[in-house]
Amino acid sequence: MNSRQFLIRDLLVLFGLTGWALALPGLGSEFVVSMALTCLMYIALSSSWALFCGSTRYLSLATSAFFGLGAYTSALLLEQFSWVQVIALGALVAAAVAVVMGAAVLHLRGTYFAVLTFGMTELIRHAISYFEKSVTGTVGRVLMVVPERDTVYLTMLALAVLSVALSIVVRRTRFGLAMTGIGADEQRAQTLGVNTRLVKIAGFALTAAVAGAVGAAMSVRWTYIDPHTVFNPFIGFQTVLIALIGGAMTLWGPLIAAIVFSVLAETLRLQVPQLYMMSLGLLLILSVLYLPGGLASLRADTFRGWWRASRAWWQETRADLSGETRRLKQREKQQRERRHV
Repeated sequence: MNSRQFLIRDLLVLFGLTGWALALPGLGSEFVVSMALTCLMYIALSSSWALFCGSTRYLSLATSAFFGLGAYTSALLLEQFSWVQVIALGALVAAAVAVVMGAAVLHLRGTYFAVLTFGMTELIRHAISYFEKSVTGTVGRVLMVVPERDTVYLTMLALAVLSVALSIVVRRTRFGLAMTGIGADEQRAQTLGVNTRLVKIAGFALTAAVAGAVGAAMSVRWTYIDPHTVFNPFIGFQTVLIALIGGAMTLWGPLIAAIVFSVLAETLRLQVPQLYMMSLGLLLILSVLYLPGGLASLRADTFRGWWRASRAWWQETRADLSGETRRLKQREKQQRERRHV
């Protein structure tokens, strides 16, 4: 298949999934729709995170900051502006903050970049908490104007589709190729004429805009928000884990992992939260050790390779337990001694 055929295939898959998601509110219960909203939220967050961080290999932990900024933008402006305008403003505010943050820290890589983005997230959270307590005299805000459930659902579906569509299109543009080049070898990309600083800031702002829009849309689910809720680091950490386990370098990996973990979250977290966190950590460890490409890299050859490796391991273990390995080593030692004699 050539590039055009892959593009058509990806768009058709996205179109089919969108049609199925559109029919869900009319067929499912309130619990199913609530789970679907969580699923769509993490599809949008993880797909946009993977678009930038998966391509450039920059590990950002600032997703919860952009999500919280979008949520507070919605809480402040929902009574003065329309729903669509509030979503757009949430994306704009998050993107503007990302430009400033990116200009300050995107010259770093690895652990330093990850730690600084997390530190800036905490700085933003505490700054808003201080402002709320000192200026407004309250800890959080009550959302008096709340759209209908179907409006929120359709908005989140549109944002999830937009996020995946951006990944499909951007990965095929010069901008996407430039981000991939930065991830492969940033110095070489610079020598080839890529303005790496501008590309990194633009990519960082793009993923922040999606997170801000998602935060603005999801804030109405709580009707009352405070910094601890919307700037929760768990939102950022789970987004990173979903993208990594699904396959940050792939297109459909974050979507697959978001569905898996949304179902796990709704079925396990409320009843046995420790088991949910253990499952999350176990899947991350297994993915890093045995599936570095994520869930999207699973193929028939992968399972055959695991089967061959497990059979070889069992044969070696059985030989060790039966003493066959020890006897074989002794025979080899005796043969070496005879040759020397």
